[in-house]
Amino acid sequence: MDTAFILLLTLFVVWQLLRSRYQRERITFLGQRLAGLQLERHMETLTTGYARAIHEQDESRQLQILETFAPAERAAAAQIQTLADAMQKADAQETAMGPFSFCLPYAERFVPVRMRDFRELLQIHAKGLRHAADNDSQWDPKTRAFHLSAELYLFQHSCHWFCKSRVVADARLQVRHQLTHQKVVDSVSEPTRLRYLQWLNGDA
Repeated sequence: MDTAFILLLTLFVVWQLLRSRYQRERITFLGQRLAGLQLERHMETLTTGYARAIHEQDESRQLQILETFAPAERAAAAQIQTLADAMQKADAQETAMGPFSFCLPYAERFVPVRMRDFRELLQIHAKGLRHAADNDSQWDPKTRAFHLSAELYLFQHSCHWFCKSRVVADARLQVRHQLTHQKVVDSVSEPTRLRYLQWLNGDA
């Protein structure tokens, strides 16, 4: 068997093992900070509820349904802020994210590139959700639900990126919600979009 092929195969196996271990560590790390929160339940309530409201033919019924989600909206915003605040106590190396689309295990320890910080990203999401939940921009109920959905989808994308990779996060967004990352970024509130793009470009 060709020596080069054996070497490449060995490197691939080692990368797969390291990637699997690294991603498990990240999932556990984030999961520990989500424990005790009901964030996933609130997000499911809102995203499915908004979709149901949008398909209502009667506009008054549609607005009535949207109004019922106010407690879940406030709860989701508060819990994302709780998560963002709790993450501030973590070490910078634990929350570093590389600019790569694929997963490069432990890159934050040995690759000399500017890393992004998941702690900063969570604060961006927390501010964005609070802005939408408080309706600082004075949107009508349907527009507000549209932007809130986008804020939640982008937050979910960031968590998947942190735990897995950007490629996986993009794919999950497409499969679960039939949305592209760019479409979601375009659909969040302007303050969130500006701060997010600064973070994405390494300017935050």
